[in-house]
Amino acid sequence: MAERDPEGQISVEQRDHILLMGIDRPEKRNGLTPQMWGQLRDAYTRLDDEDDLRVGVLFGHGDHFTAGLDLPKWSEGMKGNAPASRGPSRVDPAGLSGRHCRKPIVCAVRGITYTAGIEYMLGADIVVAADDCRFSQLEPKRGIMATGGATVRFVERGGWGNAMYHLLVVDEFDAAEALRCGLVQEIVPAGQELERAIELATKITQLAPLAIQATKASARLYALQGQDAAVAEFRETQQRLANSEDAAEGVASFVERRDPVFKGR
Repeated sequence: MAERDPEGQISVEQRDHILLMGIDRPEKRNGLTPQMWGQLRDAYTRLDDEDDLRVGVLFGHGDHFTAGLDLPKWSEGMKGNAPASRGPSRVDPAGLSGRHCRKPIVCAVRGITYTAGIEYMLGADIVVAADDCRFSQLEPKRGIMATGGATVRFVERGGWGNAMYHLLVVDEFDAAEALRCGLVQEIVPAGQELERAIELATKITQLAPLAIQATKASARLYALQGQDAAVAEFRETQQRLANSEDAAEGVASFVERRDPVFKGR
């Protein structure tokens, strides 16, 4: 058996139109290293670049999603003594700056899901949680703050009071509380979260890819710039979609009473 890289890795597997991206360092509760962050950016960039890939699924190997950053390996970078990890050339999995993945991401979480783990799942579009999940945004216990999106997306999805409760009290909460706050969309028995995430991803791949990507882009535009900006794009986007091969296939399948076969053109 080959010796595992102590810096961890991100597994990547294509299944039809789905790209499975696995946080793979279970011996360290999937603690994230800079190397793993770089590999995850590469995986998200591949998903964004390749036309045959329509949906990504992010998950953790083993019993936990991730305990978050392996902090000693990141401390120098946080002090400003290492190059910034985000940039325009590759997709940012947290969706904060630079390139953003145009395609949907379904995230499956289980067990320990701390700090960056919460931020990665909030950077996804749909989250399926196992019923054994343990969540905590515990950066203030380490003398730092969350800078992977939690201070933005927790407020956005859970509202100010819920966000401040968990971000400032720095408690540990379960899947039911995450569902109540809107951080996750479904809870399933532990061990079934990845299967369910793939099931949802498969449903998405059967829809028109250009329309799915346009829908995500419109929702993101609203979140970032507000209603007027999103509405201003409606007419042009709809015209572009209506003139696509997929739109013609959608009409033909409706007339012929059959399932459509979309090609993303």
